[in-house]
Amino acid sequence: MAAVAQCVRAALRPRYPLLSFSLRTSPRLLCVATQQKNSGQNLEEDQSQSQNEQKVEPSSAEKTLHEEKTKLEEQLKEVTEKYKRALADAENVRQRSQKLVEEAKLYGIQSFCKDLLEVADILEKATESVPKEEIKDENPHLKSLYEGLVMTEVQIQKVFKKHGLLRLNPVGAKFDPYEHEALFHAPVEGQEPGTIALVSKIGYKLHGRTLRPALVGVVKEA
Repeated sequence: MAAVAQCVRAALRPRYPLLSFSLRTSPRLLCVATQQKNSGQNLEEDQSQSQNEQKVEPSSAEKTLHEEKTKLEEQLKEVTEKYKRALADAENVRQRSQKLVEEAKLYGIQSFCKDLLEVADILEKATESVPKEEIKDENPHLKSLYEGLVMTEVQIQKVFKKHGLLRLNPVGAKFDPYEHEALFHAPVEGQEPGTIALVSKIGYKLHGRTLRPALVGVVKEA
């Protein structure tokens, strides 16, 4: 201890002669001051280390809150996805229902139209069966009957057209399996193969959909 006091006095003598004097007279004070300084430094280091540990390692409450937050975010994401899928499914159902309603409006008369087609076929055959040379003023009854049949046929075709029912008389057109039904294939001079040479029965389409295909004869290569 005497050696330590002597070294301190030697270091402080040039600048602080009074402090050197006090240390020479009371070395015990130097020891106490040194211990207090060391204890103060140790206390600061402990506090700093404790603060660092608190920053590095979160408390159990913070961990619990973080886990709950993560869990709630996952649940929110899952519920949002289910909600979006439900909206998409509802929209698809609405569109399908609307399409079915529109088709029901357009094609609800489909079976009724098929029955009327037979009536139209009978009228057409009746007018075609009347000999044209017999339609004269000298034969007024036959002439009136023929004109009545023609007027009825024209009127029924107007009604068909009003409701979207159109005739298919594809003579000379290309054969289409969606609109025509081939009864036979035969070579015909002067006509291109694959075209329709003869229509045996008129076809009909309802709002663009084939209601009855036309019965036709198709040209083939010789």
